[in-house]
Amino acid sequence: MTKRSVQVAPPEAAQIRPLLGESQLHVLDQYGTECEVRRGDLLFTEGDETYDLIVVLEGQVDIVDRYGQPDESVIIGYGPREFLGELGLLTGQTVFLTAVVRKEGRILRVPIERLRSIMAKEVDLSEFILRTLLVRHVRLTQRGSGLTLVGSRFDPNTRRVLEVLTRNRLAFRWLELESMPEADEILRQFDVPHSELPLVVLPGNSLLFNPASYELLDSVGLAASKGPEGGESCDLLIVGGGPAGLAAGVYGASEGLRTVLVEGTAMGGQAGTSSRIENYLGFPAGLSGEELATRAALQAVKFGVRMKLGVRAASLLSDGDSHHVHFEDGDVVSARSVVIATGARYNRLGVERLAQFEGVGVYYAATQMEAQACSSGPVVVVGGGNSAGQAALFLASHCPHVRLVIRAESLKKSMSSYLIDQIKSNPRIDVSSCTEVVGLVGEQLLEGVSLRDNTSGEIYTQPTFGLFVFIGAAPCTEWVRDELAMDDHGFLLTGTDVPASALENPGQAPLLLETSRLGVFCVGDARSRSIKRMATAIGEGSTAVRMVFDRVGTPSPPTLEPVTV
Repeated sequence: MTKRSVQVAPPEAAQIRPLLGESQLHVLDQYGTECEVRRGDLLFTEGDETYDLIVVLEGQVDIVDRYGQPDESVIIGYGPREFLGELGLLTGQTVFLTAVVRKEGRILRVPIERLRSIMAKEVDLSEFILRTLLVRHVRLTQRGSGLTLVGSRFDPNTRRVLEVLTRNRLAFRWLELESMPEADEILRQFDVPHSELPLVVLPGNSLLFNPASYELLDSVGLAASKGPEGGESCDLLIVGGGPAGLAAGVYGASEGLRTVLVEGTAMGGQAGTSSRIENYLGFPAGLSGEELATRAALQAVKFGVRMKLGVRAASLLSDGDSHHVHFEDGDVVSARSVVIATGARYNRLGVERLAQFEGVGVYYAATQMEAQACSSGPVVVVGGGNSAGQAALFLASHCPHVRLVIRAESLKKSMSSYLIDQIKSNPRIDVSSCTEVVGLVGEQLLEGVSLRDNTSGEIYTQPTFGLFVFIGAAPCTEWVRDELAMDDHGFLLTGTDVPASALENPGQAPLLLETSRLGVFCVGDARSRSIKRMATAIGEGSTAVRMVFDRVGTPSPPTLEPVTV
């Protein structure tokens, strides 16, 4: 027998450039159109608002960063039975790369509308495509492709833009004014003074100066257009795009309710910042918060939910059976029922100079973005809950050492046992119990944290490249503080927890998830006495929709066209 050597592609290449099987090509062929291409043809270019899923049948296509510019570079090339695209194809993000035909051949084009049909109907193929797009997006993020941010680490506006970019999982590179000569080069190139910073350079070299969150997301195609003059109306308005809000959107729209979902920061909420969720039913290998948010948002769009991203709710007013939510951009949405799913934000440490390092050394999420910034040195994670445990494990796969700091004597009271077991067995993680952070060390860069052992009183310095904070949470309910009943910590009271004196309709008791105002519901982490688990939040979101029907009845005739984002 003659032995033949077989060249095996590395696992990473197999994830980024998987070959389509014959059955998968057959399915795609039913949704797409074949065409011939010649060398030098551009299949999509930087700055395009959208593009098709493209399958290479014959020939070769290169993906090029900064095409036609002096620093042009080829990111990757695709050949027969491979497809082009990354996560922005599904989210609607403006294109930031260019596809150039290098060898003539044939391609199959699948328009985005038909791709959405594939994602909804072809289960195996949609899983294959989605996983590939997610992996590619992570690689592009690591590479620093996409937008360019120029700004000072000491500028709060720069840190705000950084948060918007990071939380929305946008691929970008940050040129820090204090330490990177490229920052001054870009400012000279575009003749931009320091007073105009932060600066965001968009695909096609369009410029944004200190953009508001909505302006930034709108510029890359991720924020829906403003509603009609005078406001828009719907059956169900959901404020908040975490797991609870997304679940309410999916179930509401699938049951025929005209549904609008508005999220102020990024889809996924706190869960969207989690690197790995392992205790969610049906996903034995776990899934990331990014994957959860992407899948849920696709489902919501499939059923016709209109999504609006990048604006926060400012106030809630009610008039009879109609509720009116005013948003910071001036939009008003009127609804027969409202589901508040604004969640909670992690508390800040009470140490000096915290604001100086937030977003550039101090973080409230542990995703690929933050891990990349800290990968060359040790990090410190503060908190004893599941979010802190998940962050420690994820960071241990990227950083040489992780110190988990907790004030309690052990993790047993606040963390799931499966996480505790993994932390104990991980040689890169050390747990410091009965300890708290009392100071930050460093001038321009975070170099360490001062820790106090509360048992001995000793204070010592722990060198670190990043401090990750997961200590309790405060509800995002300020915008309804004078409208709805709350507990002493600002969480909204629902059901039997609402005191009789706070009821606006004393003759009608609120339903289980209903607030002190009939027709206004609260789900997820913003609700008093909620169980801080993703599965519970999703369950509450779907349950609230059932109660919406109990309270307001059947949906009104549709007048609102669904808008995909």
